[in-house]
Amino acid sequence: MFNITAIPAFKDNYIWVVHNQQYAAIVDPGEALPVLEFLNTHSLQPTAILCTHRHADHIGGIAKLREVYNVPVYGRRHPNNPHITNNLVEHDQVVLEQFGINLDIIDVPGHLDDHIAFITPDLIFCGDILFGAGCGRNFEGTPEQLHFSLQRLAQLPDNTRVYCAHEYTLANIRFALACEPGNQALQQRAEQATQLRAAGLATVPSTIALEKATNPFMRCTQPEIIQTLQQRGLQDTSEIAVFTALRKWRNDF
Repeated sequence: MFNITAIPAFKDNYIWVVHNQQYAAIVDPGEALPVLEFLNTHSLQPTAILCTHRHADHIGGIAKLREVYNVPVYGRRHPNNPHITNNLVEHDQVVLEQFGINLDIIDVPGHLDDHIAFITPDLIFCGDILFGAGCGRNFEGTPEQLHFSLQRLAQLPDNTRVYCAHEYTLANIRFALACEPGNQALQQRAEQATQLRAAGLATVPSTIALEKATNPFMRCTQPEIIQTLQQRGLQDTSEIAVFTALRKWRNDF
């Protein structure tokens, strides 16, 4: 048995901690202090750090954590991410024995080239590739790569819990409603997410099913979204053209 707890960091980051009564594995520790406080408060011994990609708000706390706890860091090696001790590529697996978890590794480029995701049959740690009702910016690679990565995630079981790294859901929902105002599932999600945030609670994890029902970047073939973009001047209604137009619009929304 294990729990997964969100540690808030910076303005809107979440550092995920997989833990039981004794051990912990830390996902994307952008800063060390809140993690150290959590570990000390709960008397937990860390066994691993998991890293989805090299952005500073995901790796900034690793060096300090490893000064205290010399644990392995699993991720994709990159010149700008010197912290990785165990390099991971597609089809690798990370075994967290203390929790009985086997994490499969898949490449999900499109936000950054070195972005990976950690997957079990029940959950995914997806960093910044997929958010609640949104997706990461296309900093590296092509829109086609980002779209393909999200399509890979859409093939996961509907009940897969989606542990993303930011509390962006309400802002993303505002954009999603501009794209697809008639989506009743999205309207319901907006109400629920608003209530959660008003209570000081996280809107994530979500599920793959919820993302497919409400996330415009996973709904590029939906007629209302296409019609909305046509009203904004879109002529090419192929799926990748719709996706590219959505991402560009979201950047400026």
